[in-house]
Amino acid sequence: MLDHLYFMRKAMKLALKAKGFTSPNPLVGALIVKDGKIIAQGYHKKAGLPHAEIVALEKAKDLAKGAILYVTLEPCVHFGRTPPCVYRIIESKIKKVVIGMVDPNPLNNGKGIAILKRHGIEVEVGFLEEELKKMNEAFIKYITKRIPFVVVKVGQSLDGKIATFSGDSHWITSDFSRKFAQKLRADFDAIMVGVNTVLRDNPHLSSPKKQPKIIVVDSHLSTPHDALIFKNPEVILVTLPPQAGQETDNRLILSKRAAILEVKEKSGQVNLKDMLKKLALKEITSILVEGGGTLIGSLFDEGLVDKVLFFISPKIIGGKEAISSVMGRGVKNVNKAFKLKDVKLKRLGEDFLIEGYIS
Repeated sequence: MLDHLYFMRKAMKLALKAKGFTSPNPLVGALIVKDGKIIAQGYHKKAGLPHAEIVALEKAKDLAKGAILYVTLEPCVHFGRTPPCVYRIIESKIKKVVIGMVDPNPLNNGKGIAILKRHGIEVEVGFLEEELKKMNEAFIKYITKRIPFVVVKVGQSLDGKIATFSGDSHWITSDFSRKFAQKLRADFDAIMVGVNTVLRDNPHLSSPKKQPKIIVVDSHLSTPHDALIFKNPEVILVTLPPQAGQETDNRLILSKRAAILEVKEKSGQVNLKDMLKKLALKEITSILVEGGGTLIGSLFDEGLVDKVLFFISPKIIGGKEAISSVMGRGVKNVNKAFKLKDVKLKRLGEDFLIEGYIS
């Protein structure tokens, strides 16, 4: 048991090397162990490239015969961008497969384990399961519910403001916090903001490691065609279908600079649930929402937020007309407030980061 946990943890560390690059596939790591020694290892680097098990088996070659395969996720049995892994494992004459967690994908979900067992391969399942589920939390939600995993990121003052009454927001949090937050972007498929954030701040929304897609929620397509977001290679503008005679020049210009995603309407605005379903169809599994208060509040109102990252600066801005980090309708009674679980508190220079999941 201790050996299994030891090797599974090593496989998990391998999987994390590709964090931010495997979507819409999960992070997966694999080790081949013989006589207590690792003889080969591999991890899934990118969708379309070989899966972790195949990488490890190719390295092990004939030495895989009679060895143990450790893999963080159940080997697949279905054809996707690559062929199934289970049959390659069977051909290698691996004697035992130790699996971190069952694949939540309905196309697999225990089928790979069953086939391995039918071919006389010993299988053990369930090692570091909770840690592995957290590692692949976006994939799990996407593959089971067909909707992206939504994380709200806020940089605010101690009294919950993201801008003063005049709209000034440069800079509430420290340079250290901002650089830390920019690095986080690479872990997501897309960064989302509301059009008011684009109009007020004209952000670039860049990432130093990997540039995610940029999504702007813009019900009436008022995004300026020279906004800095268009320096990014892939921008999606989420909007409502135009009514008769409303095909404006700005809409035509924007359609040449970004993908226009039309969704259903709700109370004169973008229907956020329909938006997320349609973004999932584009294989967007995770979204980092960076503002503004109206969009964030609406996502909370609709119960669409999975996790929060609140960067809090020890500053007090004040003012009833200053912009709050979470607006929208809000809850009527305090006992209906959204509560966080698995809360973590981290010091970032002079700021604090509160991280937690919506319970």
